[in-house]
Amino acid sequence: MDEKEITCIVCPIGCKILVRTDGKKFKLIKGNKCKRGEEYAKSEAVNPRRILTSSILVENGEWPLVSVKTSKPIPKDKIFDVLNVIKKTKVKAPVKIGQKIVQNVADTDADIVATKTIQIV
Repeated sequence: MDEKEITCIVCPIGCKILVRTDGKKFKLIKGNKCKRGEEYAKSEAVNPRRILTSSILVENGEWPLVSVKTSKPIPKDKIFDVLNVIKKTKVKAPVKIGQKIVQNVADTDADIVATKTIQIV
């Protein structure tokens, strides 16, 4: 098992949490000041996830790009797969904020949603 230090981002304290993991098993060593910190460290050590933000090309829109994000955190090891899908995607205006542009992107169970409204030119 490897030891690693994880900085908790759940609250402003920013505890330095020492964990031991082999990628599947998790053991808390020390450093968390609350239960939420322990849960964050376990998730980060065993199955790290991130919200991904990017932009997608828009055809016939007032702007050439629309900002997008994943509807929920995705596994960190799927980020480049999702970015490859986003890179190949175009959407036609109008685009509404909250609109699903890609469903279940890269088999992550997350959608790509617009974070801005783009009108037709």
